Amino acid sequence: MKVFADQLPGALAKRLPQAVIVAGDEPLQHRDACDAVRAAARQAGVEEREVIDVEPNFAWGKLLEVAGNLSLFATRKLIEVRLGRQKLGQDGAKVLGQYAEQLAHSDDVLLISMGKLDARQQKSAWFKALDKNGLFVPVWPVDASRLGFWLRDRAQRHGLQLNMDAARLLGERTEGNLLAADQELQKLALILPANARVSVEDIAQGVEDSTRFDVFNLADACLKGETTRASRIVYGLKSEGVEAPIVLWALGREMRTLLSLHQHLEQGQSFEQACKAQKPMIFDRRRPAYQSAVKRLPMRRLHKLLLMAQRLDLAVKGASPVPLWQGLHDLALTLAGGRGLLAEAAWTYRLH
Repeated sequence: MKVFADQLPGALAKRLPQAVIVAGDEPLQHRDACDAVRAAARQAGVEEREVIDVEPNFAWGKLLEVAGNLSLFATRKLIEVRLGRQKLGQDGAKVLGQYAEQLAHSDDVLLISMGKLDARQQKSAWFKALDKNGLFVPVWPVDASRLGFWLRDRAQRHGLQLNMDAARLLGERTEGNLLAADQELQKLALILPANARVSVEDIAQGVEDSTRFDVFNLADACLKGETTRASRIVYGLKSEGVEAPIVLWALGREMRTLLSLHQHLEQGQSFEQACKAQKPMIFDRRRPAYQSAVKRLPMRRLHKLLLMAQRLDLAVKGASPVPLWQGLHDLALTLAGGRGLLAEAAWTYRLH
């Protein structure tokens, strides 16, 4: 059964399942989810813990050996399988399927900690067998639109009260880096009195900029029409040393996807059908952003943006005098619905 990270403590309070799969790349929520499972296991009387770190060329038979070993000190044990970024592989999938078959005859609890699971992996036999008797906790980065509310609630864990203006400023300075945000809240909890109200001034004076962005953050901001955020992300990517061709690839991919959506819509398909026709398919969570972008960006404008992208591609190769990062900023801002520093007329002139 799928349970999101913020719902996990409540689900564990009702029952401790025989298997929990925590999957995703956001480290803070991933850590919290695993800690919640460990705490629930201790509360249920599971005193022994076996940790299996999966490394390259790992012998998956070890999991079945650990599961089959009788404990001298306890009747139940928590078995943690930590994959990190390692791939499960055929051997791992086979052994997990075998383990799932033995669940009816075991009192142990299995905690699998791993990276993201795609839709294909969630349809695999091993996943379905474990999910049937357990919990699946997908760990997603907190969307920028929800980040302020998330930080406000997180502050309460540290005995702080964060108003929305302060939460938004903290979000701007730590976006993409929830570990840094949590550390800043911990520091504030040490400095300020218990149950203190944290102001914008407290955040402005005490919190350094720890934002971390990737090109997927930029694509989301552009699709949602978040011009200020898109501008900030472009310069953040530049300062972090992200290569310009990667940024251009991400923006170009979104523009081609939007053009494809327009084409399917012109053929009389519904928006849902158009999303399903994309490769890879656009999932429900991202469809509102694409729908907003399709309404905002007609095909003619998208074709102009692709011409801008072609000119930037020449700049990457040293065959165009266009200032590369300013051009990427201009492209992203225009895609988001704003207007870059290089006027569109100037781009049209450069392109002919």
